[in-house]
Amino acid sequence: MEAFDDENPFDAGSDRIPSEDSSTSRVDISEPSSPPQNVLSPLPTVQSPQSRAFPSQGSHRQQSKFKSDFCCARDRVLHSGEDIEILITDAVKTSVGATSPYIAYVIQTGDAVAHHRYSEFESLRSNLVKLYPTTIIPPIPSKQSIGDYAVKQAKAKEDAAMIARRKRMLQTFLNRLAKHPILSNAHVFHRFLDGDVSWTEVLNSPPISLLPKNILKAPSHDPTAEDASPAYAALPNPSAAHPLKNPDQRFLDSEIFTNKFASHLSGPMEKVTRRAVKRWADYAQDHAELGAALNGFSLNESGPLSAAVEKTGQAVDATYISTTKLAQELEQNWAEPINEYAQFSSIIKKLLAYRHQKQVQYEMTEDALAAKKEQLEELEKSEREARRLEDALGRSAISPRSPSSPRPDDQDNQEPRSDNDYSEPPDSSSSYVPPHPGPNPTRRTRAPGMGFLNALSYTLHGMMDVDPETARRNGISKTRESISQLEDALHLAAQDLKYSSSTIQSDLDRFQRQKVADIREMVICMARSHHDWCKKNLEAWEEAKKEIEKIPEHPNKMPSSAPQDSSTPAMGRRDSTATVNGR
Repeated sequence: MEAFDDENPFDAGSDRIPSEDSSTSRVDISEPSSPPQNVLSPLPTVQSPQSRAFPSQGSHRQQSKFKSDFCCARDRVLHSGEDIEILITDAVKTSVGATSPYIAYVIQTGDAVAHHRYSEFESLRSNLVKLYPTTIIPPIPSKQSIGDYAVKQAKAKEDAAMIARRKRMLQTFLNRLAKHPILSNAHVFHRFLDGDVSWTEVLNSPPISLLPKNILKAPSHDPTAEDASPAYAALPNPSAAHPLKNPDQRFLDSEIFTNKFASHLSGPMEKVTRRAVKRWADYAQDHAELGAALNGFSLNESGPLSAAVEKTGQAVDATYISTTKLAQELEQNWAEPINEYAQFSSIIKKLLAYRHQKQVQYEMTEDALAAKKEQLEELEKSEREARRLEDALGRSAISPRSPSSPRPDDQDNQEPRSDNDYSEPPDSSSSYVPPHPGPNPTRRTRAPGMGFLNALSYTLHGMMDVDPETARRNGISKTRESISQLEDALHLAAQDLKYSSSTIQSDLDRFQRQKVADIREMVICMARSHHDWCKKNLEAWEEAKKEIEKIPEHPNKMPSSAPQDSSTPAMGRRDSTATVNGR
């Protein structure tokens, strides 16, 4: 497996320089634009000998900060400074609040006990994803496949191995939430741990009831903000596949690294691990059958031989037990964390896709604003031209008329005038005013060669009697209003992009430290499991060796002083033909 640390973009200590065409040159993401939520470091927990070693107590934990204001009793327990671990102590079959029985998981947090079914864990996680769109929400175990239901049918929900696996992974999910610097402060999470609160009531009350239908059109730092600007409605709804004009190289590297990490985990690592666990399980089953056969065979013998065979069978049984335990520990401490981190990869991809959509939203809003400004410029240019033409027509209407331009109505009755007649100023009532350039009802006849649609449009236009000047000025007014709204929306999009970039990068750095600590713990657990397996097997086989050594030597064994030749078997080895051929 290739090394990731040399090219890991999640490393907080790496001095990466953003590219010149990065979006950071236009939107500063060095500090969050909105005040982040209270960031508190998780507290250390004490693990019982039977509990899982995950999440790790490793170096991803930050320096502890203690809260002084608590929203509820569960918040006080989680941040009181005591060593608290959330445990799922049992899984019971019940039908409380439902028409059919289901499995409820018993959650213990300090002295509080809550009961929740799998679907409620699922709804908790899905709502946390909406409430905290810039945070890595830990995964929960996946649902059973249709094949599982087809094979086991009614017993699928009662599968003991599946329930035990869900207990472990759901407990890991809750403890990861409790150790997260942001999610541990979520009141929705606190109410989930409170056994006296109805989860249906939580789902139908704030903040979950205030979630918008589209979180892309809500503030990144608080999607449930009731005082959010109405300019968010003007933001476009971009696609995750829409290309970026100015991509940020940091997040491009993060996406490449995540894809590579996911391909390693879901490809060779997961397949080889699954195959290795299956082979260890088959190996244990073979020893179980061999031990039973040897124990039965020892009953047919007597004396030291019977005791030796029986002790060998017991050593084989001990190997079966230790191998079964080894396979279980590999499943719990290696295979399940690998599957969990494969899910983490998908979660990070969605997180990066959200940040990608936020940048696309910013760029699309920027393009829309530029288009509206260009449209306004064209409309204002048309308005200036219309006013200039109107002023020119007005000046021509009040200016003295030259003798060469008589009124059209007087052309037929015009009589010769003397030179003195032209010196008199014309009467204002006789000045000619051109007709309005708008539609004229007398001209609503179909022009020769005009198509049916053009004629219909021309007729409807005349019926509506639209004033082009009024329509143009209304267009200018609406365009200016749209520009003002888009400017507000662009400012909000820039703030959201800056906040999303900084918080996502911060959580990716935290996740990297957590991942390094967890993988270290996984490898240590694997080494410890193999060491214990070897130690127990060695002890069992040493006991069997002592019993085997008590068996007397073969009665037909050659004396130690006899010379050896090529036809004589080596000393210390038994010749199976000695009993048959010896006399």
